[in-house]
Amino acid sequence: MSGRIFLHRALFCDLPVYRDTYKLILKIFENAKHFPKKFKYTLGQDMKRDALQLVRSIYRANKADHKKEYLETFADDFELLKSEIRLCTDIKILPIKTNFYSINRFPS
Repeated sequence: MSGRIFLHRALFCDLPVYRDTYKLILKIFENAKHFPKKFKYTLGQDMKRDALQLVRSIYRANKADHKKEYLETFADDFELLKSEIRLCTDIKILPIKTNFYSINRFPS
């Protein structure tokens, strides 16, 4: 049984969408630690949690026979995260040049 779980994990980690999502998570974690205190423990934590939820959805979709539910959850969570990133740039706690706008290449 553990061999089967490992096989799913290996496939899931090799997916391009997983690799891109992981890069996005790293950027979020790196930038959130520089947020002003009043945003670090609210918006910053929410963004980290929402980004990690994307990885959960990818993992669950990869191992599921019926992937649609998990892919829809991924798409919904991704739109939410994009809105949070946009908010951060609008209130100027995240510089536009952070290269988060490359997230628009993710399929919505």
